[in-house]
Amino acid sequence: MTERGPLRLGFLMFPGFPMACLTSAIEPLRAANEITGRREFVWSLVAEASSPVRSSADIGFEPDVTLTNLETVDHLYLLSPPTAEYADPRRSPAKLRWLDRTGVTLGAFSGGIFPLARAGLLEGRPCSVHWCYEAAFKADFPAVEAREVTILREGRRITASGAGAVFDAMLRLIEERLGRDCMTEVACWFQHPFVRDADASQKVPVARAGGTTDSLPVAIREAIHLFETHVEDPLRIPDVAAAVGLSGRHFERMFKRETGQSPLRYYHHLRLMKARQRVLYSNDSLREIAASVGYMTSSPMIRHYTEFFGVSPRDERRLTQTMRRAPVRVEAAE
Repeated sequence: MTERGPLRLGFLMFPGFPMACLTSAIEPLRAANEITGRREFVWSLVAEASSPVRSSADIGFEPDVTLTNLETVDHLYLLSPPTAEYADPRRSPAKLRWLDRTGVTLGAFSGGIFPLARAGLLEGRPCSVHWCYEAAFKADFPAVEAREVTILREGRRITASGAGAVFDAMLRLIEERLGRDCMTEVACWFQHPFVRDADASQKVPVARAGGTTDSLPVAIREAIHLFETHVEDPLRIPDVAAAVGLSGRHFERMFKRETGQSPLRYYHHLRLMKARQRVLYSNDSLREIAASVGYMTSSPMIRHYTEFFGVSPRDERRLTQTMRRAPVRVEAAE
């Protein structure tokens, strides 16, 4: 019987990638190796260039190999902010497509779905999209099916919406390779309370209510779903009340009790939150953004945005871009 080799994973880092996603991927794999006393998993840090890549926490990670020279890998996961661009927009996506043709499993964590989609590797496949990026992702890639689930595995594609979801995705890999007992022991090492199913919905905060949507009554959840799916073409509140089977007055009272806001105010804020995603994570014009959230012109959207967030969309975009470019440094005490 031929002894199997370790599962080889690569993590392709883009500047500003979420560091928590990287550690959430590597740590459970390291623990599985320690528990079994074997190198069941090996990993390498990958980048487009050989220089260190700074994470979202401004900590630099030195790559083990460049993407151009990457050959022996079974899985490759992209880690990036949603605004990441390829340093080499011709050769890097071509290399990813070549890896796909050779049978490598490709995946993405958090904002890594953006460069994966830009390489044409999500066409015809659904993917997990973090609720923070959903509006921007759908605007950039309308042909890709975006789902608000924590983890989505579709053939040789694995996408996870955030660091906690990444940890769960790695636990699933451990279970597939080493069995449920080992996976459970790894989870207990980290006091991980439970392992979510692959189709588990994301936890999404209820605006200004201190809770999450899954804790709301069914009628209110359905109403919020209607709001979220009719951002560009806003609905009338009485029509939403009728759609969830409540009278207008009962709907108003119940909605405010559960969320702390009237339905109209909640809906208005939801549209502004979607606008903000596109201000921060896309290069769309303010006119395009306004139209995408149901405004006829950009002027009222800009006014409402400024009132709600305390900063104009132009200024917030400019400030955010400046912060991304400027590294943070901690001065040593004298």
